[in-house]
Order: sequence, then structure tokens, then C-alpha cells
Amino acid sequence: MSGVRRKVIFVDDVNFVLKMGRLKLQEYYNVFIANSVARMFELLERITPDVILLDINMPDVDGFTAIKQLKANPRFADIPVIFLTAKSDEDSVVQGISLGATDYVTKPFSAFTLYERIETLLDPNYHGAMQEERDLQEAKRDNKPCVVAVDDVPHMLRSIQYALRNRFDVEMLSKPEMLEEFLQKLKKTPELFILDFNMPIINGYDLFLKIREIPEHELTPIIFLTSEGTIDNVTVAINLGASDFIVKPFSPATLREKVSKHLYAKHVCTEEYPM
Repeated sequence: MSGVRRKVIFVDDVNFVLKMGRLKLQEYYNVFIANSVARMFELLERITPDVILLDINMPDVDGFTAIKQLKANPRFADIPVIFLTAKSDEDSVVQGISLGATDYVTKPFSAFTLYERIETLLDPNYHGAMQEERDLQEAKRDNKPCVVAVDDVPHMLRSIQYALRNRFDVEMLSKPEMLEEFLQKLKKTPELFILDFNMPIINGYDLFLKIREIPEHELTPIIFLTSEGTIDNVTVAINLGASDFIVKPFSPATLREKVSKHLYAKHVCTEEYPM
């Protein structure tokens, strides 16, 4: 860590959790605690934190509402938010990430886990003590079908990756115009694409056609993912030959089901592609 102590705002309505969080983190950071979202915004008027740890389940204003307010304000929109909560179901995780959260840690938490997540977020060169575990996870990815997700919104890509992470190796691209270069660098051949409709420079329709021009992807399943589920968009997607169409915000279970279904359609049902 650098000589300058980073600032963390810890938001939770349970005073015991706040005290324990501050106790565990104050060795590494300047920790400011807030027992409500209102108090968090009061703190933001006088300090600019490097990261906000935000509980989801709070009585007055919950974490989902709070992050919407943060992201809607240009002064606070770029402050990274890590959700810290006892609520660990996948729908909540995906909802939090889709709203702009950078990460998600469940209670009860250890000091090392929080430190690891914060440092990984704030310092691109930080590798931590979990490299062996990350290497193991990387090895496991080699046995999973490769899915490429293309969306210009990074937190939407993270939502897709989180929803599919246990069954598929998800490669993420936020700059659709770089698809060809991106595919050349991949170690695995994509077996399915997930494309956003509305993207700058090149939209989902045009990107679909570019993928179909690549010989090995003439028949690769392509699923469109968009917030505009209009009849016209659905019709265009079907006429293009898209495999499916999912409207945002999506259910993780729905996304997994559709991806699995279309990989099954491409391959004979084997243990290699479990539902």
C-alpha cells in the first residue's frame, strides 16, 4: 500500500457491524462510519472516499436505492461501491452489480476478505495472498464452454459474468468495435455470443453480421440482450437469425437457462454441458 491512507465509508444500520468493520479496517484505511444513507450523504459533503461499503437491507433507504442515488449524482457516480450484506442470493447479487456496484461481499466477513476486495479494486497491481486459489479457478475455466458477452456498460458485463460463472467461461468485451482483435487473442473458441442491442460506434445488429462473416461462427448461437424489448426489435433479431432475445433487467436463472438451451441445441446432450 502507498503512504497515503485511503478513505472508506462504511454504511450499515447495525451499530455493532459498524464498530466491528471499523475495528477490522482501521489498521489499513481511514474509516468513516454511517448508520444510514442520509448520514452517508452528509459525510460525502466533506470527504471523498476511495470506496463505499454499503449494506443492502436498511430500514429507511435500502442499498439498492442508495446506489441509484449515488450513480445519478455526477459528484459521486465514479466512487466504487462494494455491497456488504447477509443477503447472498444470486438475484440480489446481479441486481446490485447491474445498478453499478463493483463487488459484493457477504456477512459474516473477515478483515482479510474486505482488505483483499478493496485492494484488488483500488490497486490494479495488487495480487494478494489468494493467487494460488485464482490459479486453481483459472484451471477450472478450461473445462467450461466459452461464452463471449459484448456490452458497452461494464457493470452489465459483470452481471452476466456473475450469473453464468459456475457453468461457463465468460469473456467480456466493452468495446464492440474491437471484437475481431479480441477474438484473435482468446485462448478458447467462443461457443455462444451475448450481444447488447444499443452500443456506440457499432450496434448489436451490425456486430451480429460481422460475427456471421467469420467462417467458424456462421452457426454459433447468438443471444441479444437489451432494455428495449419492442416488437420491432424482436422481429429484427429473429429475421437476422438470432438464437434468442432477453430483456434487461434479466433474471440470472433465465439467462442460464437460455444459454444452456442453445448450447444443448449446438451439441448433443453430454455431461460436458450440464443444465
